[in-house]
Amino acid sequence: AFMQASWDVEEVQAEGIQYLASFVEDKTALPYLLTCTEVITLAMKVHTDSLDLQVDGCTLLLEILSQALKQGVTMALDESVASCLLHTVREHSENEEFLSMLCTVLMMVSASEVAAENLRKVGIIPDLLSILRRFLHNDNICFSCCAVLWSLAVSEDNTDQAELASAVPVTSAVLQEHLQNGVIAESACSALWALALQGCLADSDYEPTAALVLDALRMNPERKRLVENGCLALATLVRLSETAALAILLDSKGSGTELIKQEYHLHSHEPGVAEALCLLMNEMVQYDEVMLNMRSQKMEKLLSEIKFQFPFS
Repeated sequence: AFMQASWDVEEVQAEGIQYLASFVEDKTALPYLLTCTEVITLAMKVHTDSLDLQVDGCTLLLEILSQALKQGVTMALDESVASCLLHTVREHSENEEFLSMLCTVLMMVSASEVAAENLRKVGIIPDLLSILRRFLHNDNICFSCCAVLWSLAVSEDNTDQAELASAVPVTSAVLQEHLQNGVIAESACSALWALALQGCLADSDYEPTAALVLDALRMNPERKRLVENGCLALATLVRLSETAALAILLDSKGSGTELIKQEYHLHSHEPGVAEALCLLMNEMVQYDEVMLNMRSQKMEKLLSEIKFQFPFS
């Protein structure tokens, strides 16, 4: 009420945010703090010219969201909060350091399907893509924005198909730029998988996207989640196009079937990886030419190993 009574007075909003921040350490205050997110984001929207207030507000939101996620609470933020966050993004689109914080907030918010849908409704996608293009070198921004894109692509309402399709080249550019950074590569591969599932890729995208995901698997073989999501992305691409299957077989950097074998042997006790690899192989054998090649590569031996390892799966 103290903040709501004086929206236009910057000092009041700054003091209010600092007062709320004093409760962050008190775990029992979380339910109360969760109800204050709208007040915090509105204060940030009204006083966009005050960077100190923006940073304090953003830091407080990060603290609240982090605690909520640790306690398994997803915050279904409404459209007005999403609108305030988008306004703040647009007002500070050149400030890399602050945007990095803000993108982390967006990533945490988008963990809730309702909140992701509201971000989508207010038109966040073009802004995310613009940020990625401008700050392709920034690890945190790339990781966070790809995670938000994944959340937006997997949400049920797909009215923004054209906007999502425009995310494909940008997400591919992120993966290309950060192939050796497992954390970002994982986030970008997951986003590409979701975009492929939603039918956002053009025919000309299948082969280069498959080659790019293969590169990510090659460079980060130890990362279980990346291998899992990368193989699921490849399975989706192969289901959509034989050229993607041929790209895996005939990759210039080495046989994709050999890579599949290596990945399985590295993660032979991980049922999620085995399942993703089986899904990929199942999609590949739908094409006669591909199946003959896989037979010559002795892939049946690998399938027997998987069946032996996971007899009840």
